[in-house]
Amino acid sequence: MDRILVVDDEPTILDTLRYNLVKAGYEVHTASDGREAVAIARSSKPNLILLDLMLPGVDGMEVCRTIRKESKVPIIMLTARDEEIDKVLGLELGADDYVTKPFSLRELLARVKALLRRTEQSEPATNQPQPAARQSVLRAGPIAIDLGQHMVTRAGTELSMKPREFDLLAFLVLNQGQVFSRDHLLDKVWGYEYAGDSRTVDVHVRWLREKIEDDPSDPHLLETVRGVGYRFAVQR
Repeated sequence: MDRILVVDDEPTILDTLRYNLVKAGYEVHTASDGREAVAIARSSKPNLILLDLMLPGVDGMEVCRTIRKESKVPIIMLTARDEEIDKVLGLELGADDYVTKPFSLRELLARVKALLRRTEQSEPATNQPQPAARQSVLRAGPIAIDLGQHMVTRAGTELSMKPREFDLLAFLVLNQGQVFSRDHLLDKVWGYEYAGDSRTVDVHVRWLREKIEDDPSDPHLLETVRGVGYRFAVQR
């Protein structure tokens, strides 16, 4: 049974999330402030954390920063703010996703399920042989993506990649030349139908360009198709 830590200082939200997550089959731990959240995260070793941005004392950003230094546990940030800078900062600090309040419980549960599933898929059992497809290497111009080793190199130099950056790049390279909308990428890469703000895709595209392009402001690999979405240009 997956363990989920829910962190929120609003008792009604905390109780509602706990009830619905337990009903969905998860073991749930709760915290109402930042210091308690860090302590419980260390002791209970959750499989996923739902973390409110606005917390008394130590805020959600600091909690995210602290936990990310110690663990790769998936983090979904809950925020009442609708400013892009807060969402981008949360992602920069290591959050895997964010949900803006008020949110749909159905959508939140779908994201929890999808993120847990993707985390399990990216952590194969030790000493188990991997399927041939997972051991293949994708190549596109100067970029090589080793799916088995979960490693990306550019002109022979290894690049540091967050899990979601790796998944997005691999998907686009595997389908190079095809244009995908933000919603389509969220469905295929993030693993859920997303209704609302899709700017998280733009953030990850920007990060990728900073790593794989000679000039991120004038990309020739990961291209924007105005009014449609993104594509990885076909490499000859």
